[in-house]
Amino acid sequence: MRSVTDLPYKIREEAHVRIPMSDGVRLSAHIWRPAVGDGEPVPAILEYIPYRKRDLSSVRDSLNHPYLAGHGYGCVRVDLRGTGDSEGVLTDEYLDREQRDAEEVLAWLARRPWCDGGTGMMGISWGAFAALQAAARRPPSLKAIAIASFTDDRYADDMHYMGGALLSDSLAEAGTMFAYATCPPDPEVVGDRWRDMWHERLEHTRPWILEWLRHQRRDGYWRHASVCEDYAAVQCPVLASSGWADGYSNAVTRLLAHLDVPRKGLIGPWSHKFPHLGEPGPAIGYLQELVRWWDHWLKGADNGAMDGPMLRTWMQESVPPSTSYAERPGRWVAEPSWPSPHVRESVHPLTRHRIGPPEPDEGTGRGVLTVRSPLSVGQFAGKWASYNAPPDLPYDQREEDGGSLVFETDVLTEPLEILGSPRADLEVSVDEPVAMVAARLSDVAPDGRATRVTYGLLNLTRRGGGGDPDPLEPGRRYRVSVLLNSVAQTFPAGHRIRLSLSTSYWPLAWPPPRPVLLGVHEGTSALALPVRRPQALDDAPRGPGPFGAAEGTTPLSTTQVTPPEQLWEVRRELVTYGSALEIVKDTGTVRFDDIDLEVGRRAVERYGAVADDFGSATGESTWTMRFHRDDWDTKIVTRTELTCDEQEFHVSATLDAFEGRRRVFSRTWNESVARDCL
Repeated sequence: MRSVTDLPYKIREEAHVRIPMSDGVRLSAHIWRPAVGDGEPVPAILEYIPYRKRDLSSVRDSLNHPYLAGHGYGCVRVDLRGTGDSEGVLTDEYLDREQRDAEEVLAWLARRPWCDGGTGMMGISWGAFAALQAAARRPPSLKAIAIASFTDDRYADDMHYMGGALLSDSLAEAGTMFAYATCPPDPEVVGDRWRDMWHERLEHTRPWILEWLRHQRRDGYWRHASVCEDYAAVQCPVLASSGWADGYSNAVTRLLAHLDVPRKGLIGPWSHKFPHLGEPGPAIGYLQELVRWWDHWLKGADNGAMDGPMLRTWMQESVPPSTSYAERPGRWVAEPSWPSPHVRESVHPLTRHRIGPPEPDEGTGRGVLTVRSPLSVGQFAGKWASYNAPPDLPYDQREEDGGSLVFETDVLTEPLEILGSPRADLEVSVDEPVAMVAARLSDVAPDGRATRVTYGLLNLTRRGGGGDPDPLEPGRRYRVSVLLNSVAQTFPAGHRIRLSLSTSYWPLAWPPPRPVLLGVHEGTSALALPVRRPQALDDAPRGPGPFGAAEGTTPLSTTQVTPPEQLWEVRRELVTYGSALEIVKDTGTVRFDDIDLEVGRRAVERYGAVADDFGSATGESTWTMRFHRDDWDTKIVTRTELTCDEQEFHVSATLDAFEGRRRVFSRTWNESVARDCL
């Protein structure tokens, strides 16, 4: 990424500003704004997240906010209450208090003498959730938002549940926030109060996974802050982006389809990254796009920001299977609206291990194909939300397909492009009251290698949409639809398209209580593909296409004190028949040179099972966070373990805090939550 030092405005920076909330809590903000006179107010842009502006998010912040400030905006990075150097306690995500805080921050910004009264919000992941949720509350100063990697549906399309199945990323995210919510503030910022603030966080924090497990249905807990419940609540312009390698690949097109405001969509090949930091590449000049967006909606510039297509997306070309890609070959394609006039649904019947042509062959079979998948199916699934560190994309699907029911097309005689969400419409029967189906769509090369293109999950007891579960009657036939994640993909001539169905997908998704025999009825089951016709205005392959090259301001200076470590290891032990996946994400120790602070972060995830004992599934997330400067030396260690039997989930968790070698806080939780047809 290119570093930019010559900006239209010089920048004035305030590293720690306290913003008072109505209940007396003060939030900590870092503000960058143009160094202009008092008579030249500018719009304010807020990013509002829990990831510690002073250290853990400071390098990324230093790329983004000075760049936008240098183009004439007051950029404000606020730590949520209970995180970083803000007061209070953070006990869960997207609570009403968090959203009221956002409204109060926006109102406070609009009243600043340097602000012209207009505000915007931006962010990725939590920051994007916060911006979209704030927009639905319609604070008067909020004129537009720009969001990346988000969802509008907290139950059906977030890292907790997918198709009513429990995701292991729910445990991973709970472990992450268990750690982040219990880190201490910096004494250099908050002074002698740091220890009291820290212990308030330690005393009031519980493992977040407990609350998420108590809401296994689509209830009021998930409907709160899910914008899909009322799209009309959003009344400001929206610039929405995501990546095909991200778990949040579906919400951009849903917003384009359902919002009734000026809106633009952008989907690249990226994992859970901002587009200008996109991996796999190509990364693009996203900050330049933001400047155009903000200039139009916050300054009234007639700059063509809304010209052109509603959606630009990266049409991915075929690649061999790999857990990581530096770049994905492909090209930018444009859609004037969504749903797109260039996409039509093509329905292909499923016969004996075959994906038929749109018009069924004479004599299409009407038999039943069965599968009872081993727990090993899913070990090469990768992460629900890829961060590309360590490499976490799905690997070659051939071994996974050995435990699956497989259907394939004939060899393609010409390229086929899809854009949107494929769907498996199945007529099924099972032998257990609780069952799931994992559906995977793969690109099969002539040499047999299979690259997963997209996938979907469905807990069959939630076949009606995730409300009250409906246990299955063994032997009865059901019509169900499994919606796969949205994707843009070209299948080349000479390849085959493969649909694979399995009854488990561990450890990406928690397995059902017992192994299940699934029957899929031929002829009455089908695969629906969103086929796109290539257009003359599509861009040539590769390159940034309609976007400039990625750029940002010079990143904050850091020093790598101890080396990082990454691991993604699958193990199988053939004496006890145990299998395990271990993931290590260790940044090493990094010194933030400007504040002379050393920070260490180490996260370890472990998932295991024994043979095909579905009750033996276990997941564990352990975090260690250390902050050190001179004689200030603090550390927190969190551990969350999730196990199960046929009736319950069992959570065992520990939280330990240290000053130097002395443990100053310790707490343990052992709680169980009933399985609700899950």
